[in-house]
Amino acid sequence: MSQLENRPVRMVFTTRAGGVSQSPYASFNLGDHVGDDPQAVADNRARLAQILDLPQENFVWMEQLHTNNVTVVNKAQDTPVEATDALVTTTPGLALCVLVADCVPVLLADHSNGVAAVAHAGRMGARNGIIPNTVNKMIELGAKPQNIQVILGPAAAGESYEVPESMAADVEQHLPGSRATTKQGTPGIDVRAGLVRQLMGMGITNIDADPRDTITDEDFFSYRREGTTGRQAGVVWLTGKEA
Repeated sequence: MSQLENRPVRMVFTTRAGGVSQSPYASFNLGDHVGDDPQAVADNRARLAQILDLPQENFVWMEQLHTNNVTVVNKAQDTPVEATDALVTTTPGLALCVLVADCVPVLLADHSNGVAAVAHAGRMGARNGIIPNTVNKMIELGAKPQNIQVILGPAAAGESYEVPESMAADVEQHLPGSRATTKQGTPGIDVRAGLVRQLMGMGITNIDADPRDTITDEDFFSYRREGTTGRQAGVVWLTGKEA
């Protein structure tokens, strides 16, 4: 058995490559709410399950609405979890999924205590506390901040994410460390930077942040760059194996 297969938790981010969807969703679009051919999305999701060597029915998706709602799930279900932007589980083999196209996909796990979570941290969700809410729910289920590992996936970078001055100030007030300046010298937001600071303030230091910018990197779908486009995913699951 390889070292990878033996890990107690797995965390994966997809790109836009490797699927069957046609333009403007080309090609590995995993979002079923963006206007793509439903069969193409189904084929892409089946391909994801095959690549990750997990039963397709074990994948749990969300109806993401930029809320700060967190839902605990401990069994598979046929439809997306309604009106939630974070999922938490203690069930091995249950793959929690987040869909993004500029928002920050956040994967979290305390494999020592058997708790995993996924969160959709866009500007509004991050501003309104989706990550503290997620961490607190993990702690309720037995996780310890010092044991939680976090990976922030590819997302809109501060140098590209231009917003009005009032919006930058508002988000900075609620998510300190998120204010940025774009390449053009205009007000911007770096949600990942704010989240790293927020997580560290909660006693979580095992943090990795993928620096890739979805707005400028064409390996990823970007709503800001393309408007009508697909969605890439972040996936986390507990394997049930010992470290």
